[in-house]
Amino acid sequence: MKFTTTRSAALAALAMSAALALAGCSSDDGGGDSTGGSTGGSGDGDVSIVMLPKNLGNPYFDTSTKGAEAATQAFGGTFSEVGPDAAAPDAQVPFINTAAQQGTSALIVSANDPSAICDALDEARSAGTKVVTFDSDTDPECRDLFINQATAEGIAQVQVDMIAEQIGDAGEVAILSASANATNQNAWIELMKEQLAADHPDITLVDTVYGNDDDQTSFDKTAALLQSHPDLKGIISPTTVGIAAAARYVSTSDYKGKVAITGLGTPNQMREYVEDGTVTEFALWNPEDLGYLAAYAANALVTGEITGEEGDTFEAGDLGEFTVDADATVLLGDPYRFNADNIGDFDF
Repeated sequence: MKFTTTRSAALAALAMSAALALAGCSSDDGGGDSTGGSTGGSGDGDVSIVMLPKNLGNPYFDTSTKGAEAATQAFGGTFSEVGPDAAAPDAQVPFINTAAQQGTSALIVSANDPSAICDALDEARSAGTKVVTFDSDTDPECRDLFINQATAEGIAQVQVDMIAEQIGDAGEVAILSASANATNQNAWIELMKEQLAADHPDITLVDTVYGNDDDQTSFDKTAALLQSHPDLKGIISPTTVGIAAAARYVSTSDYKGKVAITGLGTPNQMREYVEDGTVTEFALWNPEDLGYLAAYAANALVTGEITGEEGDTFEAGDLGEFTVDADATVLLGDPYRFNADNIGDFDF
């Protein structure tokens, strides 16, 4: 698989999936639309793409939207991004309804809840709108295709490996997640619990808390964790908002250098914490590639290049050819570890 020229050569060596957990974003150009999102001038084609992240204002989704918009420009469609301010389970419903009423060709959605938006998505599909989920899936029957950033097992494993390495494979750890209903977060957490129990008997998971992908809430939850568990050795945060908030708290506290912070984050938001020694290593896929792939998959569905059946293949621009796997899923690749030795090679 090859990557666009803005990707680092280090990422190009991997079969990356798509990531960062990370919320909502706004397009670099264009004005507001009727649902409160942003619209970019992305070509004159008949294929219209609407991007619906979990919520707006999240650097992770800013990056995935950038990739989706670039792809849409490349294949000549039109692009817009909409979304709620908060990642509530049913907050995406009105945006789905509006997109369907406007005759949108395809919706690209990161679901806040696997079931809460299904009725709205079913109505949109009945109206002819293709539905592609990315980052966080719905129930499979509610969409046409899911673009998976990485396998759940792989994402869980890399986080368990990193925390074990950073705390000497022993001690108390906690998890700072996004919302309690986030399908991707919950799947990773369950697998992390299983992997810790099976392979790391001297590590004890003492708590799991939820920052709701809100910076201040995640910051406060970090403080509470450290106060409630004075022997805590590490925090795993499988969300870009959470890991950055946790690192920000620890960076100016007495816990710096004593409590390991790891999980999933973007290089640009984590750079200062790696450089100042607060964070040793974290992981992610490239969310820009995730959005880019999702847009090309949506276009392939709209144009009839694929139907979403297992074995279907399609071209995704600079990323190359992809194959639809079982349960109408497409896999981007494997997570990548970022640390002081390589973080300077990336800009997203």
